[in-house]
Amino acid sequence: MSEPQRPARRAFDSRLVEGSITRSLFLLAIPIMGANILQVAYQLIDAFWVGRLGAAAVAAVSISMPVMFVLIAAGMGFAIAGTTLIAQYTGARDHAMVDHVAAQTLVTIVAVSVVLGAIGFALVPWLLHLMGVAADVYENGLAFMRVVFVALPFLFVYAMVQALMRGVGEVKAPLYIVAGTVCMNFVLDPVLIFGKFGAPALGVMGAAIATLIAQAVAAAIALRLLFGGRYGIHVHWRDFRPDMAFAKRAFLLGYPASIEQSARGLGMMALTFLITSFGTVVTASFGVGVNVFNVMMIPAMGFSMATSTLVGQNIGAGNIGRAEKVAQLASLIMFSVLTVLGILCLIFAPSIVAFFVPEDARVIAEGAVYIRIVAWSFGFIGLQFALTGVLRAAGEMIPVMVIGLVSQWVLQIPLAYVLSEHTAMGADGIWWSTPAANVVTAAIAGLWFARGSWKTKRLIGQTPTQVLQEKVEEEAQME
Repeated sequence: MSEPQRPARRAFDSRLVEGSITRSLFLLAIPIMGANILQVAYQLIDAFWVGRLGAAAVAAVSISMPVMFVLIAAGMGFAIAGTTLIAQYTGARDHAMVDHVAAQTLVTIVAVSVVLGAIGFALVPWLLHLMGVAADVYENGLAFMRVVFVALPFLFVYAMVQALMRGVGEVKAPLYIVAGTVCMNFVLDPVLIFGKFGAPALGVMGAAIATLIAQAVAAAIALRLLFGGRYGIHVHWRDFRPDMAFAKRAFLLGYPASIEQSARGLGMMALTFLITSFGTVVTASFGVGVNVFNVMMIPAMGFSMATSTLVGQNIGAGNIGRAEKVAQLASLIMFSVLTVLGILCLIFAPSIVAFFVPEDARVIAEGAVYIRIVAWSFGFIGLQFALTGVLRAAGEMIPVMVIGLVSQWVLQIPLAYVLSEHTAMGADGIWWSTPAANVVTAAIAGLWFARGSWKTKRLIGQTPTQVLQEKVEEEAQME
């Protein structure tokens, strides 16, 4: 692949490849967690206002989650590939390739999101019938999901820009952008759902439209930052000329991540098929539980992303020993923090569910059961996130794919089916399949990490900067 050269324009942040690892982790993780909290706030705000419409409305939003996850996952393999390359090029101080990879990844992700959005929009009725949703859920589910599919390109663009900035170690700017757009969503939701200030009362679809507007604004601001060049990446229009060599490289690096993420999404869909067969109350309880689950995953995702950035940059800089120390510390922190959060969820489960659906005692009771069954295993999810973050940063995408496939399709889905359909546990059998898979998957990820093959993985070869440094060192030795 040709590597266009452009003079370096910005200073390299050496704090991420030297000094205190703990400081470096928290320097990245805290703003990432802040941005993730606000990102999840989109879903929580929607859930809060939609919950006022009743269990059927909550179920309509809930069934969209696994479908959206599948389509997003299918495209985000390219995002993971781009972020991994950018982190390693940043560690190697090759800013020209950082810019080139950023632009090419955006070109790819926009094309993929448009195609996936169109496919999803067309297939929504078929998907809802396939899932066997109740009649009181179908209409709202159809309206909500179609608006969400229209918004898919905006979601992809902003998520991609956020990931690219994270790869170079810039985590504050995305935090500021999402804070503003979440505030916008908070204002728009009640206006469009209930018809305030002269606006029509759109019900569940109003929540989707509010999110669409907020995400469009976020995407526009994020692109402006990339073209402005103030935050570690400075793209130009010429960088967007299609580079087929890069596209091939990104595909080979990213397709395992797409398969893994899609498999997880399809697993969620399979669980949804099982859940909807138990009725609206169980479906709504699942939706509330997933919102709680998403909140609890914020620390795991934040430290996982921070770990990937640190490990990737240190691999690019040749600091393998430091990369391993980052992995060990992140694993310990994530397991401990998520275990504590899980205990809190166990204690306050009914109150948490009542926050989302205050008027439905049946949903509160069933949702509390779900949370209490799953929460004790949160620490193992944190451990898994840390270790797979390390493997991704090194370019070990196939092992991560295998771990994901085993987790969903060898462990969780068969166990959920057997326990719910062939024992007296009913819906509780679906809930118990989650912690069982979490524990076993964390063990598998730990064994793969311990093999150490990720330490010898390098994606970028020698960069022009490293070649120049070696030449200078050789000349100095000759003198």
